[in-house]
Amino acid sequence: MLTELVELPGGVYRMGSTSFYPEEAPIHTVAVRPFALERHPVTNAQYAEFIDATDYVTLAERELDPSLYVAEPGALVFTATDGPVDLRDWRQWWRWVPGACWRHPTGPDSGIDDIPDHPVVQVAYPDAVAYARWAGRRLPAEAEWEYAARAGSASTYPWGEEAMPGGVLMANTWQGAFPYRNDGAAGWFGTSPVGAFAANGWGLSDMIGNVWEWTSTEYSAHHRLDAPPKSCCAPAGPADPGVSQALKGGSHLCAPEYCHRYRASARSPQSQDTATSHIGFRCAMTLS
Repeated sequence: MLTELVELPGGVYRMGSTSFYPEEAPIHTVAVRPFALERHPVTNAQYAEFIDATDYVTLAERELDPSLYVAEPGALVFTATDGPVDLRDWRQWWRWVPGACWRHPTGPDSGIDDIPDHPVVQVAYPDAVAYARWAGRRLPAEAEWEYAARAGSASTYPWGEEAMPGGVLMANTWQGAFPYRNDGAAGWFGTSPVGAFAANGWGLSDMIGNVWEWTSTEYSAHHRLDAPPKSCCAPAGPADPGVSQALKGGSHLCAPEYCHRYRASARSPQSQDTATSHIGFRCAMTLS
């Protein structure tokens, strides 16, 4: 069953931030047409329905082109370090795991049978686009995604200026000392069931934390104001390792000392051909 769509009004808002990371600048005014967005990220159970209906094979499950890659089929998996490390080198906590894919998020010995309501992960950009096409939907553009996440707010977080108002954890983000001590977010170590944390003002769940989400917007080092964005509905061809898409929302791996990106304005690049254990997606639909 597809996720319920939430119809959102069109509007004008101030996109971006100059308070955190340079790629979020400049702050600029954006007009968004009415559209609909799925209430929560696509789950493991939902992605399994798509696979069963289409026999689609994700990039992480395909044989690799030896002229481009020197590895067995697989994906990137987060692995906690034994103690404090130099946070400038992400390779200390990410490793390529042969056999890791959406069915086996952390490797061949893992599975999703007991987490059907968690967001699907280990999906590369074309894998997300393929699902959206099958569902008769599309991926949201970055401007649409941020507009939806803000839900009419202009504060640092959609719920206000404090990350944990009154000591209440509002999203699934890293709790502890990154990347070696994970105390769990409300008991969850890794992804959490969709909707486990409070929805935003427009009833959208997990717009902050849990998993990063693919958008249809190609990433640039900062918001580009000199050229119109490519169509949000343009189909994706084969994954281009030289092209990165903009991710939004942050994930369960975001920690203030390393990745203070669990905010609506935050953004991150990801190569189209890369699947990881902390990236998922949700779909959108154009309203006439």
